[in-house]
Order: sequence, then structure tokens, then C-alpha cells
Amino acid sequence: MNDKIVAELSAKLAALAAANPAKDIEKNVRGLLSGAFEKLDLVSREEYEVQTLVLAKAREKLAHLEARLAELEARLPTR
Repeated sequence: MNDKIVAELSAKLAALAAANPAKDIEKNVRGLLSGAFEKLDLVSREEYEVQTLVLAKAREKLAHLEARLAELEARLPTR
């Protein structure tokens, strides 16, 4: 008999928790924040990491090309 009462009480508490307006408020706030962040045109962490790697490679190549240019300029005869 106690198991039946506990089961009924658990079911009622679960129904009450599901009908809790806090869940609706949380859902609405998440929707509002999501919309606001989309309007800000933010990038995801993954996109940021990819661009960071691309930039690092570009800087590395630039440094290599600058060194190569300096080497070639040093070979030119002076006027």
C-alpha cells in the first residue's frame, strides 16, 4: 500500500514539475537570448578556432616571405 502512495505522489510531483511556469520562463529566456546573439552576428567557438589557425599559418607564411625577400634584396647589386 505504501508503494502505491509513493508512486502516486511521485507521479503528481512529476506532473507539477512539468507544469511549472519556471520551465516556460527558462524556455522563453533562452529563445530571446538566442535571437539576440544571432542579431549580434557572433561566431561560434569552432569558427573562431579555425580562423585562429588560418591566421597563424598566414603569419608564418608572411614571415617566411619577408625573410626570402630580404635575402633576395641582399643579393641585388647596389647602385
